[in-house]
Amino acid sequence: MTHPRTLVVRLDSAGDVLLAGPAVRAVAAGSSYTALLCGPQGADAGRMLPGVDDVIVHDAPWVGLEPAPVSRTSTRKVVDAVAAGRFDRALVLVSFHQSPLPVALLLKLAGVGWTGADCEDYPGALLDLRHHRRAHRHEATAALDLARAAGYALPDGDDGALRISEPPDTTALTGPGPYVVLHPGAAVPARAWSPGRAARAAAALAARGHRVVVTGGPGERELTAKVAGRHALDLGGATDLRHLAGVLAGARVAVVGNTGPGHLAAAVGTPVACLFAPVVPAERWGPYGVPHVLLGDQRAPCADSRARHCPLPGHPCLDGVGDAEVLKAVAALADGVPSRTTERGATV
Repeated sequence: MTHPRTLVVRLDSAGDVLLAGPAVRAVAAGSSYTALLCGPQGADAGRMLPGVDDVIVHDAPWVGLEPAPVSRTSTRKVVDAVAAGRFDRALVLVSFHQSPLPVALLLKLAGVGWTGADCEDYPGALLDLRHHRRAHRHEATAALDLARAAGYALPDGDDGALRISEPPDTTALTGPGPYVVLHPGAAVPARAWSPGRAARAAAALAARGHRVVVTGGPGERELTAKVAGRHALDLGGATDLRHLAGVLAGARVAVVGNTGPGHLAAAVGTPVACLFAPVVPAERWGPYGVPHVLLGDQRAPCADSRARHCPLPGHPCLDGVGDAEVLKAVAALADGVPSRTTERGATV
């Protein structure tokens, strides 16, 4: 039997692409060639996923916090790129609140013969498999469900956890010896501690005897410097995504919000103390496949609001998390306390 050339589409951020990893591996196991179509924010993550032969990048105007303008030129460019790939099949991975139909139309124009996606809207002729997502499914599990419905299964011995290619050794950045990573930033402010609260947590972790490494992107140097202070090693702006993966892989525990580096920590097998604002549900977006603790009031008034900025004074769902809770979570995860598992998520 000839295996198809398959395109997997996941157009959002790096974290979304990392959560697509198990589904991508299932597709790759049943394909002769597997490419990923993703947005510019997810491209680096896509290149680290096992099973991906090529990455096509398109800044789609219907996704992202600051969507690109609609452009006939960029639309023609992505249609031509997909057409050049001569794909037999495509799977479009979307979150529960998104529609796959805009990109499904482009795939049909590019000559893709068969397309499947989770979709509640009437797809007309745009989808060959209109799959209905089961309720209360984690994003990673929902993507695997779609892959299975399309006839793709994980290979024997693949446990379905998040995974990336081997990260580099970053001892030259972190120094030797055990450490805890504190990643204070997030693309959406509602999903992160305030800078002052994060700085107090770094000080509390250091006072408890932990060596703390503070991470952040190039645009977060001011934040990481404030959080690290005199208590921690500041690596703000010092790592690209691959080297951040290496730093996270060397950590005993990562303290991080609901953001891409949290999923990257899970992809390298590091336990996660997750500052999870309930603006989106943890059952869909929490750390996947590794021991973790959710920190934050999951019943706060902002729950399920999808708010980007906290609507309540003082950001109580996250800034209300005390140092004692953080220290307890880090200690439990660092000591390997047995965990209970739901789907592929594990909570100590």
